[in-house]
Amino acid sequence: MRIREYVVFLYRIFLVYLFYAIARGLFIYMNRGLMGDYNTSDLFYYGLAFDNCAIMYTNLLFILLSLLPLWVNTHKKFQKVVFWSYFIPNTIAYATNFIDMAYYPFSKSRLTSASFAVIEHENNKMKIFSSFLGGYWYMFVGFFLLIALWVFLYKRVKNVEVPIAQKKSYFGWSAVFFLGFGTLIMMAIRGGGFTSDTRPINMLDASRHVNTAPQADAILNTPFCLIRSMGKNKGFKEYHFVDEAYINESLKPIKQYNREVATKPNVVLFILESFGKEYWGCMNTKTHIPDFKSYTPFLDSLAQHSLVLDNAYCTGRQSIHGMSSMLAGIPSFQVAYTSSPYVKQPTQSLVSIAKEMGYDTSFFHSAPNGSMGFLGFSNILGFDHYYGKNEYNNDADDDGHWGIWDEPFFQYMCRTYSQKKQPFLGTIFTLSSHHPFQIPKQYEGKFPKGNLEIHQCIGYTDYALKQFFECAKKQPWYNNTIFAFVNDHPNQIYYDLYKEPITGKGAAIMFYSPNPNLVPKGVNSDITQQIDIYPSLVDLMGYHKPFRSWGRSVFANLPDEMPRAFISDALMYQMMQGNYIYIIDETGKVNGVYKKEDGALKNNLLGKEDNAEIQKGIKDLKAFMQDYMDRIINHKLSLK
Repeated sequence: MRIREYVVFLYRIFLVYLFYAIARGLFIYMNRGLMGDYNTSDLFYYGLAFDNCAIMYTNLLFILLSLLPLWVNTHKKFQKVVFWSYFIPNTIAYATNFIDMAYYPFSKSRLTSASFAVIEHENNKMKIFSSFLGGYWYMFVGFFLLIALWVFLYKRVKNVEVPIAQKKSYFGWSAVFFLGFGTLIMMAIRGGGFTSDTRPINMLDASRHVNTAPQADAILNTPFCLIRSMGKNKGFKEYHFVDEAYINESLKPIKQYNREVATKPNVVLFILESFGKEYWGCMNTKTHIPDFKSYTPFLDSLAQHSLVLDNAYCTGRQSIHGMSSMLAGIPSFQVAYTSSPYVKQPTQSLVSIAKEMGYDTSFFHSAPNGSMGFLGFSNILGFDHYYGKNEYNNDADDDGHWGIWDEPFFQYMCRTYSQKKQPFLGTIFTLSSHHPFQIPKQYEGKFPKGNLEIHQCIGYTDYALKQFFECAKKQPWYNNTIFAFVNDHPNQIYYDLYKEPITGKGAAIMFYSPNPNLVPKGVNSDITQQIDIYPSLVDLMGYHKPFRSWGRSVFANLPDEMPRAFISDALMYQMMQGNYIYIIDETGKVNGVYKKEDGALKNNLLGKEDNAEIQKGIKDLKAFMQDYMDRIINHKLSLK
């Protein structure tokens, strides 16, 4: 009956579960500041369903070799084959959990197949990997120590080679056990062992048991997320929740402004790498964080003469999402638009409108051309010029990891603008505030190191911005230029306020012009979002025709344009509007309604409170889901 073989098999499978539990414990510990209030045993218990699925998938070959009646199952040579069929896929799968432990504080979501779009176009992958390895060497050491322990425990219990006296009985009992184990494996893959659903579990199911995204991510494991997301970058689907008239009335996806502009202003948009809202003093004057410290002295000084949006939110989780949000007004949700097969369609954007108005358009990024997918997406948007590391053409200013340091590259951008005919639209995606969080050697000790590795890098880029403006002030185009600043996504978090699911996705948005007639100064605390930048700049540029935008101009301040924010999440559609936050899953099921002040999402009002505003908010979010999918799938991102 192969009893010992089955005992050894179950022991080996048990080891996989044990080490997955260790990985989950490490993930929870390393991200404990983001978790909020939680029951540790619940995270482990509900995580078993997702571990089941990942473990069965990655161990299918091992399971087959262990259970099939091959009459040589206990032979030493065959057991070596079994050993490698066990450890090669398990080591690879297990490694992804450790990569995620390091990457999660930046992405705020588990790795999926779409995550690889971030490095798809990098031609310095080995440099990036070596930098990652150097910064997180302790993670690699811990990983290999655990693998060594795993191998040791595996070898402690061995199969004993025995002759098979009755092959018919051996085969018969093997067939029975194979069918029994096969049924259990299929249940595990579908998640049936811990859920009553008829469909296989997916990443959204982790959110059933918790109130916050980090807790759901603790329930998940990275191999599961990678497996379930494979081939699903095409997972855009149409919804039919409301009629078109409601969409046009409530969402107003087609905007039109009538601002009169005497002279077309130049526009320069700074998309600031990892410049989390918590780093800016001017964004935190109303947060009342005890002992708050700012790392942006120049931006804070500029804020005194700017329009500051201090209640804004991110509509993407990664750098490329920021580019689509700010320039084309397209947020990203479970699957990023920029990683989808729909990305190559004609798209109305800040760039296309600027070109229609006769602007010269440029995109600057000091990494090797093509890095982060920026060159490809800039070509889709139709920029006239792309200025990267190739065009800069001076490797002496290279940081050794990603590209040219911000300060010299900003000076290059200033000089380049001065050679252009006005009006021009320029966008720069900054670089230096990025892992491995280094600054040029000549500035060591100049900027406060603060509490996080990134803090001195924020100080360096803020200083580089100051130097850029020293250059720009001397140029003839300066006084007729609008400057906009925004972070692409949050990054390392220090203050508890920004460890909450909603506040942690805060955006820092600011508009400035030396000409007070172009940009008013003050603080706007209405709900705003990254995708509001595109219509706001179109408004300031004096464009009078209809254009597509889910955001609104913060300068037009029209009463029929509702302030709202579609707050990006890897699992759910989230929207803040009026007095509430709404959360809906991809099936259209409402998962939560919270007060807008409840950034930690602790008190779900669903089933407890209901009123006309809540009903409209739910309907508005569903209307957005419907229009978002319809326009992307059916190529309606351009009005032409």
